[in-house]
Amino acid sequence: MTIPVAISLHVNGEAVEARVLPRLNLADFLREQLQLTGTHVGCEHGVCGACTVRVNGDIVRSCLTLAVQADRASVETIEGLSDSGEIADLQAAFRDRNALQCGFCTPGMLMAAQDLLKSESSPSRQRIREHLAGNYCRCTGYQAIIDAIETTARARIGRAP
Repeated sequence: MTIPVAISLHVNGEAVEARVLPRLNLADFLREQLQLTGTHVGCEHGVCGACTVRVNGDIVRSCLTLAVQADRASVETIEGLSDSGEIADLQAAFRDRNALQCGFCTPGMLMAAQDLLKSESSPSRQRIREHLAGNYCRCTGYQAIIDAIETTARARIGRAP
């Protein structure tokens, strides 16, 4: 018999305490116990990027991360980035540049794109491609996604003090 483990973490700025089975992955914890369904589960092998979240500021694949590994951590999901307005411009660019269709990959793409734009203010198109290499899109195609990220980077530079 597997015994649940107590965890305590911050998710999108809110304190969360829960009891989870030791082998429950973070994606399923977020989706099933916290109802944060923007984190998608695609391949369950860490390859597609649909489950990307930030843990202590670093993007991770939540399908490969156990919920117990997030004990005492800060976890940010697409809902947190969206609700805070952190990625409002990026979301608008994805919409305006037709960089989304079915939307399944979009949360992971946005998480990865924001991660890149936080560390590099003016990434080249090649650098954008490299950073998104672990995120798959089967509907839209990457050209529009790269265009949206590049557009956002340029706009942010224009707003920089």
